[in-house]
Order: sequence, then structure tokens, then C-alpha cells
Amino acid sequence: MGGGAKVPCLPARLGSTKHQSNSALWGIVDMGSNGIRFSITDLSPSTARVLPTLYAYRNGTSLYEAQYDDEGNQIPIPEDIQESVIGAFLRFEIFCSDFGVPFKNIRIIATEATRKAINGAEFVDRVARETGLRVEILSQADEGLTGAWGIASSSSEVRGLVMDLGGGSTQITWMMTKDGHMQTSPKGAFSFPYGAAALTQRLTLIEKKSKSHEEEEAKKEALRQEMKENFLSAYNGLEVPAELVEKAKEEDGFTLYLSGGGFWGWGYLLLYQAQKHAENYPISIINGFVAPRKDFADTQELKKVAKRAKRIFRVSDRRRAQVPAVAFLVSVLAEIIPHGIKEAQFCQGGVREGILFSTLPPEIRMRSPIETATEPFARLLAPKLAKLLRDALPRIERPRLVGVDANDIDDGWEELPSQKLMRNIPSSFTKHILHAMANMLYVHSDMTKELSSAAALRTTSTGYLADTHGTSHRNRALLALLLEARYDSDLPPREYSFRQALRRLLSPAELWWINYLGAVALVLSRVYPSGGEDDVEAFEDDNDYKDATASSSGTAYSNHLDAATRLQRPHHKKPHLSIRAAFADDLGSSGKKPGLRLVFMLRMRKHNRDDPMKMREELEDSVKKIKKVGKKKHWIRTTDNENNLDSDFSDLASSEYQNSADGDSRGFGWGMKVHVEIKVENPEADAT
Repeated sequence: MGGGAKVPCLPARLGSTKHQSNSALWGIVDMGSNGIRFSITDLSPSTARVLPTLYAYRNGTSLYEAQYDDEGNQIPIPEDIQESVIGAFLRFEIFCSDFGVPFKNIRIIATEATRKAINGAEFVDRVARETGLRVEILSQADEGLTGAWGIASSSSEVRGLVMDLGGGSTQITWMMTKDGHMQTSPKGAFSFPYGAAALTQRLTLIEKKSKSHEEEEAKKEALRQEMKENFLSAYNGLEVPAELVEKAKEEDGFTLYLSGGGFWGWGYLLLYQAQKHAENYPISIINGFVAPRKDFADTQELKKVAKRAKRIFRVSDRRRAQVPAVAFLVSVLAEIIPHGIKEAQFCQGGVREGILFSTLPPEIRMRSPIETATEPFARLLAPKLAKLLRDALPRIERPRLVGVDANDIDDGWEELPSQKLMRNIPSSFTKHILHAMANMLYVHSDMTKELSSAAALRTTSTGYLADTHGTSHRNRALLALLLEARYDSDLPPREYSFRQALRRLLSPAELWWINYLGAVALVLSRVYPSGGEDDVEAFEDDNDYKDATASSSGTAYSNHLDAATRLQRPHHKKPHLSIRAAFADDLGSSGKKPGLRLVFMLRMRKHNRDDPMKMREELEDSVKKIKKVGKKKHWIRTTDNENNLDSDFSDLASSEYQNSADGDSRGFGWGMKVHVEIKVENPEADAT
């Protein structure tokens, strides 16, 4: 992993010593139609929101395919398949024991294939006899509800139509989530036998039994009409709320939240396409991947890709064979869903996630995934750092910081901003993102300079936070770029293309504020290099810090430093630092330039009122990085989304931009002047 001995070791990744039972651990078996998924999850309250996985494995046994002969006739689950499945269950019991999962916390959840099996009851009884485990067979309604909970776990906010495409069936309903609560159709979910494996079988039989091409097309058209009628009837029966309908009308369609193996395969095809293009989509994680309608519904192109590509990431031969059937389903959906499809968001939320997430209390479900995932990395000073980062944003926009994690679409590259627009802080800079940044501020600080910025850039895609469940790709890009900017964006040339790909997921305004906050964080890391007890002591009289620390960790401030430790501290202590920021119209030599005024307040103490540590001098040198962000050559170009690189490698410093006649924002892109002041308060000296 790199980073030497100081790489954080997270309890959620380690498991327990063998035979030491941990009641927070759960072993879940998702016995689906197309495969059987085994997993061990840690539901310790501190990180339960992101459903941390300690172990995961997929057995490729298809219970659906095993129940049909070559003529499409259903047969009982064969003896050899039963033995193979039971053997896998017995192995999983041993693995659970190794990790410390209590036997009572092992659950086997079965869906369509087991529910409809001719000898399903006998098979379930045999599993109980030979393993001691009870198989829970979900009804159609419960399967739909469980799938809905799984999708709810996959994002901070869900507002649209949700679908789950398994091997034997597909479910559809609508969903709205807020504050850890899920609202869905009072009718539950409508389920149809159009799973990826089931639909593949029907289409194969049509092709096999048709005597002519015309007969084959006629039968496929009859199936298409059947599916259209069923889905349209389901939509009308779901009682979709008026607010979702109005949202769909305004945005030219519903957002589809898609889960299940059949849709995941389709999503990975789209991801393959996105990464084969010159822009090279930067994140290879299906959860949170969003495809616009034009790509999602391009069934002919994706069928060609599935047929011609030698190897497709995360698409097995079985999934590849099911692509024509999924394409058939997608074409029906694209044609029949009222008000259309705006985009499809893929969700890694299946039976496992749904079963587990539904058991969590609302106060845990409502937590921000990205903030939760970063808390194990936080240093003692993290709450104060988060407050300083919030204070570095102008207070006029403070209400914008209370929103949920961003799932916004990329926009804004076509227009140059007005002064009014430039005073709007993007809503994506939520308190959760700023807390996550503060929590991760020191994670790569012990690496050499040649590594830290590049490692930080990869944190959310292949690094420490890559497997964080429930985080959007835009938030992954946002946090990764914030952390990279905190290390002064000092990248080797080979990393430029990856950074550029991340930047394409965001707007110009977001990119400028990322550079600004990254520079502020760099200054804070130099003033407080450890983020630990020595730095915490600088705020021991700060009530805001004490309150923030107590509320975030549940531990009172006074418990952080014991008396014996305090006696060992050097006599000199760092001055107290605070930050104020505001938009201004009186900057520059003329006093007429608009921009941002940032003020660092140093409050000296009795023993350091003469600043023997030269804190002001150090701060004045550090804030040059912040001023640099406000220089026009470092603003974000809005014409072609070719974002700011280091000046030695950037064409942003071309004469066309350097010599703009009017010198305003329209000549240089998105950005603003940043005026930085440092003020020193010495209350004790003033009193004297």
C-alpha cells in the first residue's frame, strides 16, 4: 500500500481473532438466480453507514439455468447442484468462524430461483439439516422491498424510479429518501419474469423454434408488446408522487436507479465505453456511475461492443451472453416510461445491502457516507480544521453548506460567469465534504513530496476510500482533487491525464473553489503539522472547538489531554488561529476590483505575544499559495474544460489569455481575485 509503518490500520478491515465472537459482524448469503454471493460485513455503529465489507466472494452457480433443460422445460434442482451449493455453505460457515461472526448472525437469503423451484421446499430442508442454517425465501413483495433498501444504501439521496434486474425477475417501483427514511410506493414493487437469464431463455427459444425470420420477429414483437403493457400498467399502479412527475417533466425524464446483476453488466459495458474514449473516464466503480439517456439507451452499440470486445472489465461470459436480452429490456423501458429517461444511475445495492441497511436505525442511515468513511483517519484537530475550512468560505453562502452529498450533473462549461454567479459557492461543498477533507488532511503527510500529491489524488478511486459504499462519483472526484490540492498539486506528468479526467466530472466553479480550499488547507497543515495533541492545545480556550469535538466524537475536550501529558509540553505554545472570509468589491490597487477577502487572525498569548516563533512571518510566506489561486492565469477556463495545470506545463498562460484587453473574468475564465490579510491580536499586551 505504501506509506510505511504509519499507514492507518482500520479495525473494519482486520476482522477478529479466530473464535472471538463479534456481534457486530454479519455473514450474508445472497442465493440469487444467476449466482450466489457470500459476504461478511462489520456493522459497528461508527462505520455501519458504509457497510464495511471484510470478506466477499461470488459462486457462479446459476440456480435458474440449472432448473431448465435444453427444450426450456423446468426440472427440479439437480442433485449435483444441491451438493455443490451446500458445500459452499459449509465452507462459508468456517470462514465466518475465522472472522468471528456469531453463528446466529449468518443468514441465507433466497429469491426467485429458489422460490419457484419444483423441489424448492425439499432443497431448503436439506440445507437446514446439513448446515444448521435456515434459508429465508423472500416473497416477491419482500424481494422488491429489500432491493429498494439496497438502492437506498447506495446513495445519499434517491429521487426517481428504481429497478432491480436479477436472473429470474425484475422489479420496479419509485423511491424518495430523506434523513435516513425511505418512502416508496404503497403498492410495493411490481415484479415481472423478465430477469436477465429468464429473458435470455425466452429469446433463445423464440429463435430456436421459429421457422422463419418473419415468424421470429413477430414473436419478439409480441413479447415486446407484452412487456410494454406490463411496465406501463405497473407505472400507473405505483402511484408515482406528483413531485417526482413534475421533476421528470422539468428535467426531460426520470432518473433511473438500477441494481441487480443484469443491470450491473449493462453498466460495466457503458463504463468500458467511457474508458475506451479519449477522455478516459477516471473511476472504475459501478456504484454511483451515471449514464445519460443517449448512452444508456444505445442498445445497438452496446450489443456490438459485447460481441466484438476481447475482454470487458467485470463482464463475464455469462453476462456477455445475456446482453441481447438486457438490451431488449432497455429498449422497452426507453420507449414506454412516461416522460422519458433523463439518466441511469447504477447502484451496488442488492440483497446483501438491502438486508443490512434496513436493520440500521435512521440516525445511522442518514449519515454522510464519505464523512463516515473518513472518520477512522481523523486526527484530534479534525473538528477545528473543518470549522476553519468552513470559515474560509464567505459567510453569505453559509446556508448552502447544509445539503446532502452532491449528485449534481456536470454543467456550466458553456457560459462565462457573471459577478453574481461567481458569488455563489457551489452546493457540492457541503459540511460533509469539508469534514471529510479535514479528516483526511494528514493521511499522506508522512510520504515524500514525490508521492503525497499523487497518492492523495487516487484516494477515492483506488486508495483508502475506494470501497466506500454510497458515495457518488462526483463526490469522489471532489474529495480527491481537494486532497491533491492540499499537497500543492505537485504531480508527475503521468498523473495529469487522470487529474484532467476527474476534473471533467465537475464544473468550473467547483474546480476554482477546490484550488482555493486546497491552498487554505495547505496553510493550515503548515501551521498545525501534526493535527494531534500539540496542535489541539492551541485551541484549549476555544469553545467552538470544544463543542465541535464533543459532538463529533462523543468525547469531551478535557479528556484529550491528561494532566501528566500537559506537564511535558514546551513552554511556548502556538497562538490561536481563526479565519474570516467575505466577498468584496474594493480590492486591487484601484480599490474597485471584485473578489474575496480572507483574513487570518492570530491571537497571541502572554508567553508568545512578541511572536518568538515567528508565526506571522511563517504565515505570510504560506499564504502566497492562496494568493496564487486568485491570479488570472490560474483561473479555470470555461471554453473547453481544459483546466489549470502548473504553469510550466499549461497553455493557459498563452498570449491570448495573458494579454486580454479588458482584464476581466471573461478574458480568463472562472475565478476571482483573492486578497489575504493577517491580523495579530494581543489582548494581554493591549490590556497592559
